[in-house]
Amino acid sequence: MPVEPPAPSDEANIVLTGFMGTGKSTVGRLVAERLGRRFVDTDAVIEAHHGPIPRLFADHGEAHFRQLEREVAAELAATSGAVVATGGRTMLDPANQATLGATGIVVCLAASPEALVARLRDEAGQRPLLQGDDPAGRIAALLAEREAGYARFRQVATDGRTPEEVAAAVIALVAGAP
Repeated sequence: MPVEPPAPSDEANIVLTGFMGTGKSTVGRLVAERLGRRFVDTDAVIEAHHGPIPRLFADHGEAHFRQLEREVAAELAATSGAVVATGGRTMLDPANQATLGATGIVVCLAASPEALVARLRDEAGQRPLLQGDDPAGRIAALLAEREAGYARFRQVATDGRTPEEVAAAVIALVAGAP
């Protein structure tokens, strides 16, 4: 069952979620620009205050990183009128659903495993969750693990679409257009 967002308004944050490589940051910037809103990338906020995410994972572990995500989500939930690009797992955390999900309109950007493998091929070494000998297998496993969580949110497919087309689809969805 989808998480019920607040009614669309100029004040509600637009929160983009989805697997890594779906275009949350790129599309988020475009949506913010088109709507005249400020753009916030939760991973960039964490990196600005705590350093590179791969180092955070290596030095402090995933649990520490997830706590930092919760703190940023809580801060952003107290704001309005922004377009927020979250980390790939941020909105699967019930605490973040209760904060960002309750104060914003959540849209999940979706992509096929094949599209994600192609998009992330050159970045696997910089993505802590894709470390290992089989990034494609890891992507498929993580997608399967997260599928039910992502299905709770409104969906916009990204396969075969430009970032501009995806941004237009997000704006239409948030506005209530078909």
